[in-house]
Amino acid sequence: MSQQVVISGVGVWHPKDSITNEELVDSYNAYVDAFNEENKAQIESGDVAAKPYSSAEFIEKASGIKSRYIYQKEGALDITRMKPKIAPRSDDELSHQAEIAVEAAKLALASANVSANEIDAVIVSCAYTQRAYPAIAIEVQEALNIEGFGFDMLVACSAATFGMHRAYEILSAKNATRVLVINPELVSPQINYADRDSHFIFGDVATATVLELAETAKSEHVYDVLSTKALTKFSNNIRSNFGYMTRAEDVDPYGPDKLFHQAGRKVFKEVCPLAAAHIEAHLASHDITPEGVKRWWLHQANINMNTLICKRLLGRDADRTEAPIVLDEFANTASAGSVIAFGLNHEDLVAGDVGVLCSFGAGYSIGSLVIRKR
Repeated sequence: MSQQVVISGVGVWHPKDSITNEELVDSYNAYVDAFNEENKAQIESGDVAAKPYSSAEFIEKASGIKSRYIYQKEGALDITRMKPKIAPRSDDELSHQAEIAVEAAKLALASANVSANEIDAVIVSCAYTQRAYPAIAIEVQEALNIEGFGFDMLVACSAATFGMHRAYEILSAKNATRVLVINPELVSPQINYADRDSHFIFGDVATATVLELAETAKSEHVYDVLSTKALTKFSNNIRSNFGYMTRAEDVDPYGPDKLFHQAGRKVFKEVCPLAAAHIEAHLASHDITPEGVKRWWLHQANINMNTLICKRLLGRDADRTEAPIVLDEFANTASAGSVIAFGLNHEDLVAGDVGVLCSFGAGYSIGSLVIRKR
């Protein structure tokens, strides 16, 4: 590569509303009481399983999550509804997902000290897009009056890093001089609020990064992208089956299997060693040891996963300065978690400091970037 690619800007946007563990548990347990009473006879006969109760303590111990932001709080805690109430918009209005993408984009552009007319490409990369086409990225491109091209990517919880990988390649091929990568993670509509093991996991957020060539970067904090590395390995342990085929299958389009569901223990057991080995190999390609890394911006799915991965890499527990945790406030935000950790915890680094951005999730998919402060 003849020219150095850098990350020159980052933006983190979140909705104004949030839901605490206590609020969520109060709603869920009230739903459980109603469900178990309504199905009392079937439960006693063994035909229906009783719903178990939850607690704020269980959620925090299992995940490290204390609260989550939500795009539309109305409806989510209503035990007769158990899903957010989001008003539909006409085709002529800016879509909900494009709206939050634009908010994050503006923050990233300001961080990079560039205007929208200096961007050549827009990548919207996230776990879900609210429609198949036209691309959310092209809608955002239009809203920001950006010339060039845009496209969407879906790589579940690795979407943000994979999007940055594509930006890196576009810039390396000289097909653009600046690329805006946006991760509008509007995941609350896909949460099963009636499931004890998953109703607390996700929060809504939007993040964005600007990648460009070093020669044009003019922001205060600039990071050389030393390289990128990706891995995918098929697994059904994290899955969402909602899709356009549902109409032809004559099944409930909103059944439990159409929402997010996972085999959490299997995910933990399989992903942690896979992610640690991936990161170690990526660092080794630059003759960098884990001890030489100043900051770990890891995917924010579960505090216990991050703790174990860091311990495998460092041989000890990492402190919160080395490996920032943001899921206590934001919860799991799908692909945006590592970008939130980066966005909120990078300005203190000095020239020469090395950091690792890494995501891991459904697929399985793992994406990483080794970066160095200029």
